[in-house]
Amino acid sequence: MAQIIDGKAVSAKVKEQVRIEAEILKQKGIEIGLAVVIVGDNPASRVYVNNKKKACAEVGFNSYEYALPEETTEAELLELVEKLNNDGKVNGILVQLPLPKQINENAIINAIRPEKDVDAFHPENVGHIMIGDFSFLPCTPAGVMELIAETGVDVCGKNCVVIGRSNIVGKPMAMLLLHKNGTVTICHSRTKNLAEICSQADILVAAVGKAGFVTPDMVKEGAVVIDVGMNRNSEGKLCGDVDYAACFDKAGYITPVPGGVGPMTIAMLMRNTLTAAKIKNNILE
Repeated sequence: MAQIIDGKAVSAKVKEQVRIEAEILKQKGIEIGLAVVIVGDNPASRVYVNNKKKACAEVGFNSYEYALPEETTEAELLELVEKLNNDGKVNGILVQLPLPKQINENAIINAIRPEKDVDAFHPENVGHIMIGDFSFLPCTPAGVMELIAETGVDVCGKNCVVIGRSNIVGKPMAMLLLHKNGTVTICHSRTKNLAEICSQADILVAAVGKAGFVTPDMVKEGAVVIDVGMNRNSEGKLCGDVDYAACFDKAGYITPVPGGVGPMTIAMLMRNTLTAAKIKNNILE
């Protein structure tokens, strides 16, 4: 029977550490600010933005929200990003994705200054992650690494399989596991013998966006199973990429959905914003 990896508990620990460090900076006259930009009224995006504002309040950051209408042009959004780039009160800039179809997401990501790119999506930050010389890590993969560490399982030498190859999760996830000396395989829609490859993984990370995609035949006995998926099943309930109930007895450790990776993503965003403030003020360890 699997042990549940409690993302809420681990994220609370991360946020408490950030809160303590932010308080120390505040006593030195340094306030930390995160700007969050949302374009349109996507309900899921609104939930994420509200959760980020709540997390800022918990750790003692100033939160600046910019809610723009659906018809906002790319030029208007670029103008706002440039304004935030030059705002000394803003340490981190986060533009909530997805954006409306008239706006090129890459153009917006590239416009955010790397030192304020707390999502770690800018090509410069991605390059640093590739070579292992980074200041920021993408929030979701960084959160996954914290959850794996919580199990006490050492990544070094383990067979690690990542299902999914997105720029936001799959690719950086593979790099972080590689930096910890895991032997990493990335699986995707064109992978042959996918179930067989997954079934050999000591650490399995599912990030495909398909409800119940990972079934027990894909899970090695005693494996660490991390579910990054956030889907709705046929009954409209939140669920992950892993068939949680079916895989529970086979896994050694498993994350629930909700309450697993989700809370970690926001906790790591808070950590990245703290890091950005430290870099700006030349107080990094």
